[in-house]
Amino acid sequence: TKTADKVVQSICPYCAVGCGQRVYIKDEKVIQIEGDPDSPVSRGRLCPKGAASEKLVNSPMRETRCRYRRPGASEWEYISLEQATDMISERFLEARRETWEDVDHEGRPLNRTLGVHFLGGATLDSEENYLIKKFFSAAGAVSIENQARI
Repeated sequence: TKTADKVVQSICPYCAVGCGQRVYIKDEKVIQIEGDPDSPVSRGRLCPKGAASEKLVNSPMRETRCRYRRPGASEWEYISLEQATDMISERFLEARRETWEDVDHEGRPLNRTLGVHFLGGATLDSEENYLIKKFFSAAGAVSIENQARI
């Protein structure tokens, strides 16, 4: 850590606790991640997964490209991030459009869709979960849940 070019503060990506991390960088590469003693959440402590998060960043097995398996295909193919984003947004909007409910059978406003659901993971932090909840609620989704609560 003494040879690091810079140290940046971050938050552990593994759960919703939000433990603080110090990320040591040398030559634009993460060389070490440690607990941040200035964090009011974790006070410098990390669980075993958080302490090993440098391996997550630098693993040669880390997937850094989008992969897609076409319906009926047996092999995955690489596609661009832009193509993957377009495919997801098109499917999201189509499902929302096809299942949108303006009013109930008595004419009372619903403004919802039962065709879009979201299940978040416990690796998301509080801020990410907050934004996801806001987005899916604004889109009219009713079923919004998180693995951490299940």
